[in-house]
Amino acid sequence: MPEQKTAQLVGLVSLIAIMTSLPTLAQTSTDDTDVVDEIIVTTQKRSQSLRDVPVTVTSYTGRLLEDLNIDEFDEVSEITPGLIIQEQSPNNPAFVIRGITSDSGSAQIAPRVSIYLNGIDVSRSRGSHFELFDIERIEVAKGPQATLFGTASAIGAVSVITRKAQEEFDAELSVGYGNFDAYQARGFITGGNQTLQGRLAFSYRKRDGFIENIAGDAGSQSEGGTVQPDLNGIERFGIRGSVRFVPNDNFTADLVINYEENDDTGTSFKSGNFAPTGGATDPFSFAELGGAGPRSEEVLGSATLGIERDLFDGNLTMQWDLNENWSITSVSGYREFDSLEVFDADGTAAIFAEFAEDSSGDQFSQELRANYGSDTLNAFFGVNYFTESGRQRVPFLTEEGTFLQCAAGVIPDLPCVAPDGTVGSVTAAQGLPPIFYDAEFGNTGSFDIYSAFADATIGITERLEFTAGIRYVYEERESGSFARLPNSVLTGAPLLAFGNVDTGGNVVTASEDYSAFLPRFNVRFEASDDVNFYATVAKGRRSDVIDVGSIAGPNGTPVADPTFIPEEVIWNYEGGMKARLLDGRLDVAASAFYQDYENFQVTILDPNGVTRPSNAGSASNFGVEGEFRSQLNQYFQVFGNVAYIDAQIDDEAENGIFAGNRFRLQPKWSTALGGLMTVPITDDINFFANATWTYRSSAFFEIENAQIAGLDIAEDAVNLVNVRAGFAAADDSWEINVFANNLFDREYIIDAGNTGGAFGSPTFVAGPPRFYGVQLTGRF
Repeated sequence: MPEQKTAQLVGLVSLIAIMTSLPTLAQTSTDDTDVVDEIIVTTQKRSQSLRDVPVTVTSYTGRLLEDLNIDEFDEVSEITPGLIIQEQSPNNPAFVIRGITSDSGSAQIAPRVSIYLNGIDVSRSRGSHFELFDIERIEVAKGPQATLFGTASAIGAVSVITRKAQEEFDAELSVGYGNFDAYQARGFITGGNQTLQGRLAFSYRKRDGFIENIAGDAGSQSEGGTVQPDLNGIERFGIRGSVRFVPNDNFTADLVINYEENDDTGTSFKSGNFAPTGGATDPFSFAELGGAGPRSEEVLGSATLGIERDLFDGNLTMQWDLNENWSITSVSGYREFDSLEVFDADGTAAIFAEFAEDSSGDQFSQELRANYGSDTLNAFFGVNYFTESGRQRVPFLTEEGTFLQCAAGVIPDLPCVAPDGTVGSVTAAQGLPPIFYDAEFGNTGSFDIYSAFADATIGITERLEFTAGIRYVYEERESGSFARLPNSVLTGAPLLAFGNVDTGGNVVTASEDYSAFLPRFNVRFEASDDVNFYATVAKGRRSDVIDVGSIAGPNGTPVADPTFIPEEVIWNYEGGMKARLLDGRLDVAASAFYQDYENFQVTILDPNGVTRPSNAGSASNFGVEGEFRSQLNQYFQVFGNVAYIDAQIDDEAENGIFAGNRFRLQPKWSTALGGLMTVPITDDINFFANATWTYRSSAFFEIENAQIAGLDIAEDAVNLVNVRAGFAAADDSWEINVFANNLFDREYIIDAGNTGGAFGSPTFVAGPPRFYGVQLTGRF
């Protein structure tokens, strides 16, 4: 595609041009103190300069995220090399590091990417999304990090650290308004005394949907029924309380409590084959979703499409400094979520494939760790216990005559959905009233994971150090399945078997125990005080899957029908450099990696619309990443990155239909450039302007890399520009700004295929259009 190749070339040339011009630009600074802020991270369980960590890590301060108007996970990924985050909804995020996707909602399947919140693993897909407000920093560590972030970090980790309570009084309130009737308010207040400090922060965001939904409106196929809200709207509230207890100089305890509530409108799963009444099939124009009839609330849990989700978590971190070398840290965490998402899987006005996902889960973890630090040795060791239970229930609703016509074409020449929007139905064609059919299936999972870990960094010479770490993991895993599958009135048999027999709602289970050793080895060479080179070898692992279905036993009683999918094993080989140049005005980093996969686990849709785990065989991944940050002078800061990732299933016969396929959601090329400018216009007022440009090449949305119903399940290259500008007090006490995300209103999709693909009606989800607005902030 010429446009795609041109954009790749422009991105690379722009990045090279900026980097080669940095020495000249930096010389224009009139103040030698204008340097790039040193970023301190705790990736290796101790505070270090980012430059001294022999792991590929990208980190952002909370203030930088605010300056760039970034308050969503997917926006973080737009400026992070090797990271893709897809947000269909807060109930269904996908985290992708270097081509490896972690997004399964099944309670039986382990995540691949660790999502950490204040040192607690919150990686379960349906509970991993949370609002980004009052953030201290975000660290993205790439490559297997089991020693540092536990077993879920098979390919990397995203660690979010919130701001903690402080003794000095501080407060902030920010409000904003934008198009699509968007409201935003967030703020915090903190203070205390030398012994006890507190902090309270909150965030509220509301925005109307940007894809019009005509279901229930006059002229629609469900006129007079439930009026559906427009799609992709949000309403999200979060509140966080923090308490810090410091009885003496040697002990600190931080208690953090989070609560979040989501009430978003439905996701715009719009059919690419069947148009809404009076409309078109493109994903950016209006849709006609959710006319699920009078039984929708009874069966699916709600008469309208959307997400209702509650999340609560609390964590307590205590640190004792025993002496100048030794410290002990205890991290305790509890988290629970409960979510209901009602969605129109077929993406049409037909009552054909209407689904909901009712998920819940809770977890508890306890880690006890000892740290030792000296001039020549830094080490930690400890134990961790993690227990989790989850349940995913999927109710299904259809009109029998519509289902038979749309799925099987019972009446020749009668379309599922006619060009004028009329829905084809066997019952309607025979003059019969609608016959509604409902069923459900679900899965459960419970895990007890015990692990012991140790990691040591030894100074071989003044400039050479060696790191070795290992985690031993022992898992007790139990998976369950249940189904309710009544017979159809018209056929006398279940319309969808889901690969199971009816369990009458009872759960059938299977269990197994597993263990593994997960090592890492790193070498760091300090070529000078400002330049480091490193190499690493690390093993990652995604746990074995016990995929449980149900079959009839010898006496007809349902019993478990487990499929055991072996653990996915990853070996990561990587080398890189990090440098601070031009007297601190330029930070650069670059890395190259190769990853080898055995038993690559994938999730596919079977013909019944059920997602199933599968073993795609062997896979490999080669990539290169580079990034820089530069303070050009006292007024201007720029940053940029580029990543090339060639991730695919090995093209070998034993890998079957997946052989040679690219990993889903991962573009080969991604690039980002950004700049921040602050210029005084009076002694008391500054003008600021910030902008980012991101580019991603084409990507597939399904591992099959194939068309569905004649439609490409992929997206071409995407370019996005975000800007923010305004005025602020020189003492930072107030600020007013205007912003625009997706400034040029580019049309692109964030997902395709989805559950509708199994029913011959692949659906497409539109990416956000141009959002713009104004924000006012006061700091006290």
